[in-house]
Amino acid sequence: MLAEIQVIPRPAGTAADRYKHVDAAIAVIQASGLKHEVHGLGTVVEGPPDKVWALLQAVHQATLEAGAERTLSVIKVSSGAQAGGPTVEDLVRKFRR
Repeated sequence: MLAEIQVIPRPAGTAADRYKHVDAAIAVIQASGLKHEVHGLGTVVEGPPDKVWALLQAVHQATLEAGAERTLSVIKVSSGAQAGGPTVEDLVRKFRR
């Protein structure tokens, strides 16, 4: 399964740490052990559906636990009826230099 999540916490951070709440979400993804790529406007995660779904919820919650007053998560999910399917690398290989 592939998923992309963009968290939009309000506020995004604190005066001392501008992206504190976003960074908390990324830390949860990094600790998950799942393959991921952090981008400027979201993060792509790859793994078994049960782990990816649980991670998406944990990432959303992490922003609130870090101190955000509210958060919006934009999530895109791709999966098939059969296990497997394209990986991030399969989808972007020809565009990477």
